[in-house]
Amino acid sequence: MEIRYSCEPSPDTIANEDFVLAGPHFALVLDGATPSGLPTGCVHDVPWFVARLAGQLGAFLLAHPDEPLPEVLRQAILRTRDLHPQCDHGNPESPSSTVALLRADAVADRLDCLVLADSPVVVRTIDDRIEVVSDDRIDHLPAYDRTSVSALRNTPGGFWVASTRPEAAEHAATASFPLSHIREAAALSDGVGRLVERFGWTWTELLDTLAANGPTQLVDSVRKAELALAEGAFHGKRHDDATVLHWHL
Repeated sequence: MEIRYSCEPSPDTIANEDFVLAGPHFALVLDGATPSGLPTGCVHDVPWFVARLAGQLGAFLLAHPDEPLPEVLRQAILRTRDLHPQCDHGNPESPSSTVALLRADAVADRLDCLVLADSPVVVRTIDDRIEVVSDDRIDHLPAYDRTSVSALRNTPGGFWVASTRPEAAEHAATASFPLSHIREAAALSDGVGRLVERFGWTWTELLDTLAANGPTQLVDSVRKAELALAEGAFHGKRHDDATVLHWHL
């Protein structure tokens, strides 16, 4: 197995709120988030949070390789929360993160995937079938103003992210595939997933480019597409942190 990745901050920011981590049988991509300009109740910033959450995920995966992935995430959220007990864990704006997690089990011939919020996992089988593991609840919210999103974050009927509430793990999307039937897999932050969601690529084109040219070239394609947008022709941010991990099996 071979794992390659690229993790780049947005061109208009200094701090990278994405995080990528790989081990001998797992890989993960996190995309940190918290609304700008709102009190978080936490003395730490988003990069601090995503780095600690990634570390706790990796440590638990290594120590407990057979635990179901939702339990892995639940434990990582609890352990990360324990690292900053002085902060207000009840604040809905507390630093948070999406999660895209893959784990291979060669003995059981299984590739397990977990996705929470808008960082998908894309799998291609040896017979060229594309499977996308995604959590699109954030795309179906009734409103997107700050007050509404805050009220809907980590609530039934809203959307879920990894933050201070361990029950978010129960709401993650999961899937398993026969490992021997998988050619490759990718985990993406939405900064790269926008190639499909916003710029008209297909998942097949994305994986083909990734396999042929590597993760850095794929991120370059994102930046070119972002710069080609006319002023006023985009909603939200023109640029975003961009992370893609490619796992060739």
